Amino acid sequence: MFDPKEIQEILPHRFPFLLVDRILELELGKQVVGIKNVTINEPFFAGHFPGHPIMPGVLILEAMAQVGGFLLMSSLATRAEKKLLYFTGIDHARFRRPVVPGDQIRFEVKILQRRRQVCRMKGEAYVDGKLVAEAELSSVVVDRKPTGQAGGPFPA
Repeated sequence: MFDPKEIQEILPHRFPFLLVDRILELELGKQVVGIKNVTINEPFFAGHFPGHPIMPGVLILEAMAQVGGFLLMSSLATRAEKKLLYFTGIDHARFRRPVVPGDQIRFEVKILQRRRQVCRMKGEAYVDGKLVAEAELSSVVVDRKPTGQAGGPFPA
């Protein structure tokens, strides 16, 4: 199991955008299980939606991608601080039920295909054992540039 401090050693995200609270299981190069505790104090609930708070689907997918990113970055042969993981695509995303304050989301993410720095993963999100969201996620690992330098896999 990995706690928030250990997660931050692998992922570059920080509050309020770190959306992973714990990694429960990790099988390097294969699969990972992580959780997000959803509280009423989340900054997005102020506007989504007043009086009827629902976690935005795009943030559920982002949390899923972060859990998958932890798997991929942990599986690298090089140190995580020398690399960045860019989320490059979402396919077959489906939202099955709303996520609300008090829920704990369990993310199960498996690598479908990995070729060098490009990876496709299948993610599923559960609350109380019920599927709330699923998607196939694509990403690419790039060298981290020094602060202030542009770079990455995308054309300028």
